[in-house]
Amino acid sequence: MSDNSNFNPNSIGLSSNNIFGLPFSKDDAALVLLPVPWEVTVSYRIGTAESPYHIFEASLQVDLYDADKPNAWKKGIYMLPVDENILAINDDLREKAESVLTYMVEGGIVEEDEEQSNLLAEVNAGCAILCDWVYDQTFELLKEGKKVGLIGGDHSTPLGYIQALAEFHKDFGILQIDAHADLRIAYEGFNYSHASIMYNVLDSVPNVSKLVQVGIRDYCDEELDIINESNGRVKTFFDKDIKKMQYEGATWKEICTQIVDSLPQHIYISFDVDGLDPKLCPNTGTPVPGGFETEQLFYLLNLIHSSGKEIIGFDLNEVACGTDDGEGIDAIVGARVLYKLCNFII
Repeated sequence: MSDNSNFNPNSIGLSSNNIFGLPFSKDDAALVLLPVPWEVTVSYRIGTAESPYHIFEASLQVDLYDADKPNAWKKGIYMLPVDENILAINDDLREKAESVLTYMVEGGIVEEDEEQSNLLAEVNAGCAILCDWVYDQTFELLKEGKKVGLIGGDHSTPLGYIQALAEFHKDFGILQIDAHADLRIAYEGFNYSHASIMYNVLDSVPNVSKLVQVGIRDYCDEELDIINESNGRVKTFFDKDIKKMQYEGATWKEICTQIVDSLPQHIYISFDVDGLDPKLCPNTGTPVPGGFETEQLFYLLNLIHSSGKEIIGFDLNEVACGTDDGEGIDAIVGARVLYKLCNFII
C-alpha cells in the first residue's frame, strides 16, 4: 500500500508519482489505466502510438479538484508503464502496413502480389496478437476487481478489452463518441482496422446489446446499411441531426436525455477524440469538421451518472500531438477528458 498521508493535492504534479501526479500504486488504486501504444492500421496521419506518453506528461498540469466529482481521485488512479515491446512490434508492423497501403493507393491489387499479400497477412496476424494481449491484460485486472480504462493508440486497440468485459457482464451497451462510424468490414484489407472496431465488436461480442453512436459525421454507404439493418442494435445520433435539432430549438439537455435513454444499465464508453471539434484535437489522425466542445460531453457524462446507470469501462483513443506549432493542445485536451472519464467510473 502507498503511504499517501503526506500527499498535497494542491501542490505541483510530481513526475515521480503516477498519472495526474497521484501517489497511488497498482495495488491500492481503484482504477488502473492500460496504455496501448499501437497505430498499425491508421489510414491517414500517424502519432497516436505516442499518446500515452504525451497524455501522462500533460496530466501533471491537471488540477485534481473536479467540481463534478471532487473527491473521486482519492479512490486511486494508476497508469501501468507503457510496454516497450508492444511499441516495438507496432513500429515494425506499421512499416509493413504502410507498404500495403502505398501499393493499394498506387492502384495495385494486393491479392495479386505475393509480397504484399504476405505483408498484409503478417499485419493481420500481429493485430490479432495485440487484441489477445489487451484481452489478457484487462481480464486479469477485472478479475482483481479493478476498474479499467484503456489509453490508445488508434481506435482498434480496445477490442480485446471489450471482449474481456463480456466475461463479467452478460449485457452492456457501448456509448461511442466519434466522428466516424467505424463499421467498415476489414477496411483496406486490415481485419483489425481502426475503422472496423465497432463492426468487430458487434460481430464478436454478442453481450453488447446496444451500440449508441454520437457525433458521427463521416461514414460510407456500407456503414449506413449496417446501422439501418441492425434491428435497433445500433442507434446513431449523427452530428448533422444533432445540429439540426439544436438549430430548431432543442436544448442540449433534451438531446442528451435521448442519448441516455437509448443506453442500457451498464455502459462502456469508447471516446475517440476526433468526436470533438477539431480545434481541440488538430493533430488527430483523421479530423473532421463539426463535433463537440468538451463541456457538452462532460454534461452528457453527468447525465449518465445522475441517471443511475453504471459506466463499467472506457477507452480514450486517437490523441496525437503532431509536430506543428499548435502541438500540446491535443495532449492537454486528452488529459482532461481522461481525468473526467476516470472520475465518473470510480
